[in-house]
Amino acid sequence: MTAIPMQRQGRGRALAILWGALKIVATAAVTFLGLLFVTFVIGRLVPVDPVLAVVGDRATASTYDRVFKELGLDQPIWVQFWLYLTDVFRGDFGESFLTKRPILQDIGRVFPATLELATTGVIIGTVLGIPLGVLAAVRQGGLTDQVVRVIGLVGYSAPIFWLALLGLLLFYARLGWVAGPGRVDIAYEYDFTVRTGILLLDTALQGRWAAFGNVFSHLILPGSLLGYFSMAYISRMTRSFMLGELAQEYVIAARVKGVPEWRIIWVHALKNAAVPLITVVVLSYMHLLEGSVLTETVFAWPGLGMYLTNSLQNADMNAVLGCTLLIGTCFVGLNMLSDLLYRLLDPRVRRRG
Repeated sequence: MTAIPMQRQGRGRALAILWGALKIVATAAVTFLGLLFVTFVIGRLVPVDPVLAVVGDRATASTYDRVFKELGLDQPIWVQFWLYLTDVFRGDFGESFLTKRPILQDIGRVFPATLELATTGVIIGTVLGIPLGVLAAVRQGGLTDQVVRVIGLVGYSAPIFWLALLGLLLFYARLGWVAGPGRVDIAYEYDFTVRTGILLLDTALQGRWAAFGNVFSHLILPGSLLGYFSMAYISRMTRSFMLGELAQEYVIAARVKGVPEWRIIWVHALKNAAVPLITVVVLSYMHLLEGSVLTETVFAWPGLGMYLTNSLQNADMNAVLGCTLLIGTCFVGLNMLSDLLYRLLDPRVRRRG
């Protein structure tokens, strides 16, 4: 008699999971189409003539008219958007006016550098920010709390380019503790084969430890700078979440039962605070991926931010739109991942979904 209700319950859970997956896919599809439309509109509203960017200022009128038609600019706006949409779904983002290469090829070359830098920053920010936030919550109102809050305040208010220049002047020019701008010295540039584009991984897998040390020396200063800004955000949010958890009744009950204080803080309270913290870490990672433009410019880091800056300065709108679409796609993907992890770790969200 109990087998049939259990089977129905199992089918109900499967249908709920399937429905949730369909909703996520539908949301992602609608968001992606909206992102495509926004990037298309940006490309049409920017006061830059794409034809002049291709042919130059000294082109004849006949050449201008020919390229104007080749780019489809003589078509109605909805036809232009449809052509743009079909090209994107075929994986064709156009060709860069600067490099004369396909946009996807250029992005595939520069994006791993940004990915390596942002990943280093979020790892540093998470490893340092969560413990500091926990200590600030435990010592609320004390010296530790005040120090952590001041560190976070500086991280929010200080201009990143100023800290980058200061770091280069102190740790590179004066002390010589780290390497300078760029990703690797020219002496090591041909000592290994670039396969993934993430140089720390490439040099380690090939056993080129001297090159690995040089790459790490170039990475540690900009990575630590981004990590500091990530740490400021993560530590503040961790402190807020922990203060809420430490005021819960289960903490009081655990103390009455004689549970060690370190276990209450680092196991019970932090475990419950970890659920919203995942969203905070993912959001921090998003901002590092799209917000490292100034850092890459100061450190001559050949990543997506520097590529986007050069494209904007030279009115290379195909490259600008391709980078914008990639950044938006990363935001959508990471946001979906955050939502999925939130649902997996918090059963209350699964029941509501």
